[in-house]
Amino acid sequence: MPLSEYAFLVNSGNEKELDLIKNFKKDEDRMNVEISFRTSTEVSIGLEERIYTVDSSGASISSGYSISLLHHYCSKLPHDEYFFPKPSFYYSEDSGGTICNIILPSNAPINQIASTPQSSVNAAKKDACLKAIEELHKLGALTDHLLPLQNSVLEDETLLVSSDSGSSEADEDSRGELHEMLVPAVLKESWTNLENCVLLYAYYIKFIPNPEDRSYKEFALFVKSPLPKEAERMELDLHLSRRRSVMTKLTPSGVAEFKREEIMQAQHFQEMFFKVILDRSELLSEFVTLGNVFLSSSSSTFYLLLPVILSNCENKVTVDWGIVQRCLSSPLFKSPVAAAKIENFPSDVCLHLVNGCRSIRDIENSLVYATHKRAFYFITSIVGEKNGYSPYRDSGTLNHLEHLNMSGIHLKYPEQPLLHAKPLFKLHNLLHNRKPEDSESNELEEYFIDLPPELCQLKIIGFSKEIGSSLSLLPSIMHRLENLLVAIELKHVLEALTTEKCQERFSLERLESLGDSFLKFAVARHLFLLHDALDEGELTRRRSNVVNNSNLFKLATRRNLQVYIRDQPFDPFQFFPLGHPCPVICTKETKGTVHPQSSCQVDHAKSEVRCSRNHHWLQKKTISDVVEALVGAFIVDRGFQAATAFLRWIGIRVDFQGSQLNSICAASKRFMPLSSLLDIGDLENLLGYQFLHKGLLLQAIVHPSFNRHGGGCYQRLEFLGDAVLDYLITSYLFSLYPKLKPGQLTDLRSVSVNNKSFANVAVDRRLHKFLMCDSCHLNEAIEKYVDFITLSPDRGLFEGPKCPKALGDLVESCFGAILLDTGFNLNRVWKIMLSILDPIKSLSSVQLNPIREVQELSQCYNWDLQFLVAKVGRNFSVDAKVNAGDVPLCVCSSNINRKEAIRTTAHQLYVKLKALGYAPKSKSLDEVLKGSPKNEAKLIGYDETPIDVTVPDIIGFENMKLQESLVNDFNPKTRSSKKTTSSGVSCISPGSRPFEVKAARGSASGESHSRTARSQLYEICAINCWKPPLFECCKEEGPSHLRSFTYRVIVEIEEAPDMILECFSSPRTTKKAAAEHAAEGALWYLKHEGYLQ
Repeated sequence: MPLSEYAFLVNSGNEKELDLIKNFKKDEDRMNVEISFRTSTEVSIGLEERIYTVDSSGASISSGYSISLLHHYCSKLPHDEYFFPKPSFYYSEDSGGTICNIILPSNAPINQIASTPQSSVNAAKKDACLKAIEELHKLGALTDHLLPLQNSVLEDETLLVSSDSGSSEADEDSRGELHEMLVPAVLKESWTNLENCVLLYAYYIKFIPNPEDRSYKEFALFVKSPLPKEAERMELDLHLSRRRSVMTKLTPSGVAEFKREEIMQAQHFQEMFFKVILDRSELLSEFVTLGNVFLSSSSSTFYLLLPVILSNCENKVTVDWGIVQRCLSSPLFKSPVAAAKIENFPSDVCLHLVNGCRSIRDIENSLVYATHKRAFYFITSIVGEKNGYSPYRDSGTLNHLEHLNMSGIHLKYPEQPLLHAKPLFKLHNLLHNRKPEDSESNELEEYFIDLPPELCQLKIIGFSKEIGSSLSLLPSIMHRLENLLVAIELKHVLEALTTEKCQERFSLERLESLGDSFLKFAVARHLFLLHDALDEGELTRRRSNVVNNSNLFKLATRRNLQVYIRDQPFDPFQFFPLGHPCPVICTKETKGTVHPQSSCQVDHAKSEVRCSRNHHWLQKKTISDVVEALVGAFIVDRGFQAATAFLRWIGIRVDFQGSQLNSICAASKRFMPLSSLLDIGDLENLLGYQFLHKGLLLQAIVHPSFNRHGGGCYQRLEFLGDAVLDYLITSYLFSLYPKLKPGQLTDLRSVSVNNKSFANVAVDRRLHKFLMCDSCHLNEAIEKYVDFITLSPDRGLFEGPKCPKALGDLVESCFGAILLDTGFNLNRVWKIMLSILDPIKSLSSVQLNPIREVQELSQCYNWDLQFLVAKVGRNFSVDAKVNAGDVPLCVCSSNINRKEAIRTTAHQLYVKLKALGYAPKSKSLDEVLKGSPKNEAKLIGYDETPIDVTVPDIIGFENMKLQESLVNDFNPKTRSSKKTTSSGVSCISPGSRPFEVKAARGSASGESHSRTARSQLYEICAINCWKPPLFECCKEEGPSHLRSFTYRVIVEIEEAPDMILECFSSPRTTKKAAAEHAAEGALWYLKHEGYLQ
C-alpha cells in the first residue's frame, strides 16, 4: 500500500504543539523499526477469527475488523441528508447455531449476505461481515488494499501514468510547457538545391473589397507542392477599419516555370517587400543588399508571393516581371558605384530629391522616405498646379515654404511641383473580428498629403500604393492558410485547432462545449455497461478520471497533438516567411535563455518571443480543451461514429456490446414486484413513452432509502440520464443559437442543465407522486417544495424552500431508463426531451449562478466582496459583506449545505444591490438571447444504429418465476393449523396477491436441506424487509415427565397490511421441536399457495 503523508499546521512559537509533533515522529520511527526488523510476516489473529487476504497486494483483514470496514464502506456510498446508508443485521437460530443476515443499502452492489451457523451472535456477525467484504472486493467495490474506491483510482486500460503525476491537477492545468508548432508540409518543400528550371504551382489571390474604395494589385501564391483540395480554393473575409472588409479567394492557376535567374529575382522581390512592411528600418540606409538572407536562411517555409498579370481567364496567370525588375532596379539596391553614376535628365522631366535628380516617371508610383517627417510614403502623382508657394492646408494663410521655415527647414527649389503622397500603412491582424453584427460597411476616404520633392528620398521605383494595399493583406492570408494546412494534416478541422486567444472570428470554445458533453456521455455509457456492480458515486469518479484535464493532456501529448495547436494571436511583426528570416535562433542549448519560464504567465502572448523553431508556451488545459474541441468537430463534421473512432485512436475506450445492454434490461425484471404499488400506465403517459422493459421504469423511481425489494435504486440510471440529458441540451443550444459566443453558450448550458431545473420539470409533470422512498423527512421536503412551486408560478430559481435533490434525480433517472429501453436510440430520446423539458426548452427565466453574478458586479465597480463561512451546529452560516459605494451591506443566511448557504446569501445580496440601482455594465444573458438569431434546434451528429432490445415474454405477474426457494418440501401429512387473525380477515389468495415473496440467492444448490425451517423463515423475512417471525409457546400439557408443547408462529407481511399469517405446530416433547414444526407449516403455506416456487 502506498505510504501516507501528513501535513501538520501548528501555531508558530507554541512549544507544546511542536513537542507533540516531535513525539508523533518518534513514535512513527519506532513503529517503522519494529516493522522493518520483524521476523515473521504472519498476522496475529484471535483463535476464533478468520482472515481474508488479497493475493495481489498482500492486504488482509480479520473477521473482527471486517465489521468496522463494512460500516465504513457503506458510509462512502452516495448519500444525502435524507438517506444515510448503513448495513442492517438480522439474526436467526438454526440447529447448527446462530445465523446473521446482513441487508446492505439499496445502492450497494449486493443486497444481502448470510453467515454460516455460528456459536454466538457476535461470531455470526463477524462471519457475515467478512463474507460481505470478500464479495465486495470480488465485485470491484473495494480496492486490492481492501479500501473503498477513491478519486485516485485509475483504470489501466484507459489512463496513462506520468512521472509527474504527483502534482495536483490544478497545478498541472495552470503550468505551461514549451512546445513546437508544426509547419505545414506543403510549405516546407524547398527548391534551393534544384536545377535550372523550377516548376511551381500557382494560386491566384482575388481581392473583393466592400465597399470598392481601394484598388489592389493582383498577386499570386507560388509553392513547390500543390495545395490540398480543401485549401486550394480558400475563402477568407479580412476585416479593415470602419467596418470595411475584403473578401479574398484562392484560385488554382496552373503551373509556372521559373528559370534560375527568375527564382533569384522573385526571392529578392519578396525579401524587398517584406522589409518594407515588416522591417522598414533597414531601408533608411542609402544602400541595401538583397540575397544574403538566402545564404544562411533559417526560414521554415518556402513560398513566393508575386505580382501577376491575369490572362483572359482567371485559371492562368503570369508573373508581372516588369514590376519585379523595375522595383529591383531602384538605386537603393544597386552597388554604391553604380548608384553614384549621374544621369542627365531634361529639366522638365526631372525633380530634385534628397538623393539627387530623378525623372518624374521614376518618382510617380514609387516609395519615398520623407526625411522631415521620418516616414515612408507612396507617391501617386505629381501635383503640377501646386508648389512651395501654394497655401499649406492647416496653417491658415501660410504657404508650404513659410510653414517649413517655422520648423527650420528651408527649401532650395520652392518652385518644384509637390508630390501627392499616401503614408505607408501599419500592419494589423485582419483576422480579428472588428465588424459589429448587422453593421453596414462605409467608405473611408484615403488620406493624402503634399510633400516638397527636395525633402524626399527615392527608395523603390514602381512600388505603387496598389501594391502596398495588396501587401497589407498578404500576411493575414498566409497565417490563415498555414493554420488551415496544419488542420488538414490532422483531420480537416480548423475550428478545433485555433483557441480564443488567436483573436480570429472562430475558435474552439463552442466546439469544446459540444465535445465535452459528448465525451462525458460516451464514457458514462461505456462505464455504466462495463461495471454493472459499481454505484453511481464510483461511476462518477471513474468517469472524472477519464475526462479530466490531466488525463486528456497526457493522451494528447502521447499522440503529439500539441504541435497542431495555434494559441497565439496573429502578430504581423512576428511573421517570418521566406525572405524575412527569424532573427532569434533557438537551439537545445539556448532554449532556456530564449524562452525563460517567467515568460509563461497569463499575459505571455504579449511578451513571448518567436524563435526559429516555432516554440510557444501552452497551458496544459489548452491542450486538453483541444481534445474536447476535436471531439466536437468530429461530431459536427462526421457524426458519433467518427468521434468514437477518434476517441479510440487517442486512447479513450467508449465501446460497448449489445449483449451488455440486453443483460441489464433482463436484470430489471427483479423490480417488477413493485408494479403493484403504482399505476405504471399513468407514469408512462406522463413521460410520453411506453416501456418494453417496465422494470427499468420501476427502478428509475426507487429512492435509495427504499429497501424493501431486494436492493437496487435509481442512482445508476440517474448517472446515465444526467449524461445523455447534458448532451441533448447542449446539442439543442448549440444548434439553436449559432451566433452565441462560447462563454454565453457555457452559461446557458449551466443554467439549463442543473438539478433545480430538472426538479421543476418533475413537479410540473407530477413525477414526484411516483417516487418510492422510506424517508419521512424527504417526503415533507418534497411536499413543501411542491406547494411553493404550485402556488408561486413566478418563482425565482433561488427563491423559496430548498429544492430536494431527489426531484431532479427523478427526471435524470427516467431519461436513463428511456435511453436503455430504446436501445440507445437518441432520436427517440431527443423527441421525448423536447416534449418533457419544456420549462428548460423555453428558457423563459434565465438566471445565472448568483455567486457569479454578485462577483462580476463587484468586479465591475471595484468592490471588495467577502464571504465569511462559519459552522454553527449542523448548519453553515454565511455572511456576505461588500461596500457598495458609501453604503456597507451585509447579508447572512444558513443552511445544512455549505454551497447552498453561499448561493442563498449571494442571491440576497445581489437583490439588494439591484434595488440600490447597481447593475452590470454588460448585457445580461437574457438580453443577449432576445437579440440572438435562432435556427431550428436539432440533434447533432447522431448516426448510430439502435440496439435491438429483446422484448420480454408477456406473462402474468402472478406466474412470474422467482429464484428457487430455500424451503424444503413440506410433508403434507404433517398437521399444521392455519387460522385468520382476530379481525377475521382471510389470507390473500395467490391469484390476487399484490406481491411476491423473494427467496435468498444461491438456494438452488441444495444447501437448504441442511438448515432448519426456523432459520429459513427468518431469512425470508429479512430478505423481504418484514418483521422477524414471532414464536410463542401457546400451550403446555401433560405431567412434568411427559410434558408436550404447542408453538405458534406469527408472520406479518408488510405488503399486505390486512393479513397476518399464524401457523400452529402439533404438540412436541421439546419447545425447539414445536417451534420448528410451526415454522415448517408457515413455509408450507407460502409454497403451497403459490407464494414460493
